[in-house]
Amino acid sequence: MQESTIYRRRERLGKITDRLGLGDAYQATIVRIKAQSGDKPRLGMEALMWVSHAGRPLGAEELCHALAVELGSTDFNSQNIPSISTILSCCQGLITVDKKASTVRLIHFTLQEYLSAHPDFFSRPHSTMAETCLTYLNSEQVEALSADSSSDVLGTSFLEYCSAYWGVHAKWELSDDAMALALCLLEGYDGHISAKLLLEQVEDVYLSPFQTGFRFGGLHCASFFGINELVAALIQIQRFDINGGDLWGHTPLAWAAYNGHDEIVKILLEEEAVDANQPNSYGKTPLSHAAENGHGGVVEILLGRGEVKPAEPDIGA
Repeated sequence: MQESTIYRRRERLGKITDRLGLGDAYQATIVRIKAQSGDKPRLGMEALMWVSHAGRPLGAEELCHALAVELGSTDFNSQNIPSISTILSCCQGLITVDKKASTVRLIHFTLQEYLSAHPDFFSRPHSTMAETCLTYLNSEQVEALSADSSSDVLGTSFLEYCSAYWGVHAKWELSDDAMALALCLLEGYDGHISAKLLLEQVEDVYLSPFQTGFRFGGLHCASFFGINELVAALIQIQRFDINGGDLWGHTPLAWAAYNGHDEIVKILLEEEAVDANQPNSYGKTPLSHAAENGHGGVVEILLGRGEVKPAEPDIGA
């Protein structure tokens, strides 16, 4: 979204809340949150950040675990987990638990608009959220879980969200610390339980039962999320086969094409060794993935490569 468009949207949202007479009330409440004693201001503002910027509605336990993560720590200390009642109190009524959906939400849709119109309330929220998720995934408790069996994930309620959304937040905003944490995670991503949980949430990609030693490496993951800096760094490290197939035979290029990440496709195609036509186990090429999912930009980029053969039918077609 262009910067001028963002500013216009923030101005419009601010006018809506002001017109409804809620802007001053929200401002006064946030002042009260920040004036609390001890750790309450941090809990209150971080809870608002998570609820207003999360990729999907968070469950109460997920939010509690998110606020317990100490950035960069390899140990997730369960003693740090606040109760949901404590969090609600710290937020001074601005968030509530939707008992029907079992999720935490803002008290009113106009609060989302108000927070969007005042981005200065949170410093680099997506970067902080990416760091939080990656710290959790790199923790000793999570790394001890096996993806090859039905692992007991009780006590790791934040695991599913972190697995599916760390890359979403990192793509939006990537700090140096998040970059380092991501490289640490992806170095041993093959077989990591977060890889399994990510893939279980992907639709229409020939999902099949996971087997021991299933393949989905770091370069596959970075290409899946479309994080430019991370893909470039992993290529430079040269520890990943750029044409390596995962458990379905998808290459990193196929994942980038499947999700419509134009810039990642360009980065991968700059590598001399990349095979732009390599099909997966079902005969689908990167070009067919892009075409079937309506990613015209990727189709155009791939067709610009002389070796890409659009007339060649997929093996599985």
